[in-house]
Amino acid sequence: MTAPAGAGTPVAAPAPSPVEAERRLYRRQRGRRSVVVSVVSTLVVVVVVWLGVVNTPGWAAVQQSFFDPQTAIDTFPDVLLGLWLNVRILFFSAIGVAVLGTLLAVVRGLRNPVFFPLRMLATAYTDLFRGLPLIIVLYLVGFGVPGLGIFPRQPPEVWGTIAIVLTYSSYVAEVLRAGMEAVHPSQRLAARSLGLSHAGTLRLVVLPQAVRKVTPALMNDFVSMQKDVGLVSILGAVDAVRSAQIAQAETYNFTPYLVAGLLFVVISLPLIRVTDAIARRQQQREQIGGTV
Repeated sequence: MTAPAGAGTPVAAPAPSPVEAERRLYRRQRGRRSVVVSVVSTLVVVVVVWLGVVNTPGWAAVQQSFFDPQTAIDTFPDVLLGLWLNVRILFFSAIGVAVLGTLLAVVRGLRNPVFFPLRMLATAYTDLFRGLPLIIVLYLVGFGVPGLGIFPRQPPEVWGTIAIVLTYSSYVAEVLRAGMEAVHPSQRLAARSLGLSHAGTLRLVVLPQAVRKVTPALMNDFVSMQKDVGLVSILGAVDAVRSAQIAQAETYNFTPYLVAGLLFVVISLPLIRVTDAIARRQQQREQIGGTV
């Protein structure tokens, strides 16, 4: 007696039709051809650029000043130690920006007239710090605030972290506010009809959807903040950039700056790739069912 269908007997998948098999073969061939063309064209561009650079009249001097392997090896430990300070500043700055930026976005979204003074202050704050260059904020906070004499002495990295939080929270607040306004009003009405308060609606319905809509933009701001933490060196903090500056003054060689720059790229590259992947997935999700 043969076992009935569905009784644990594996069912073989139907073989593709000749037309579908031909389509799959064509896609595989086209994919392999695209990979080969991409690799060859990339190699050609790299070789052309390299030959063009190394044949310039000043290449020998530039190579000695910026690409000295021995100087890079000698200064790498100090620059790497300074990078650890940048990572710590980035960690605390990200927390401060997330908290303050969310509060500003929520305040700017309040519609009750009684909250008009808070909305006005939040609007003035975002306009001010979005317009001020970060380096100016660093000077004002790092040198101006301690000069008031009302705060205890703090290391320069503390003032640098505060300046970064003040600046980037204004950017993040506007991104979050745009995401909150992109949530359809029916979502708020449905949440309130279920008995949720205004705060509960924001926390459980609006903010999760807003963050999902603007995740690529938020991650791009975080990537920018990863680079800008190097500006705290102007306050005297011995981070990667300051360590490279000290090494350059000792060796009369600019290779330490290149080492510091490559280290910043290394810590930024994973997040850049994640940001691109999230943006691509979100675009694919939004285009489901569409035909291009």
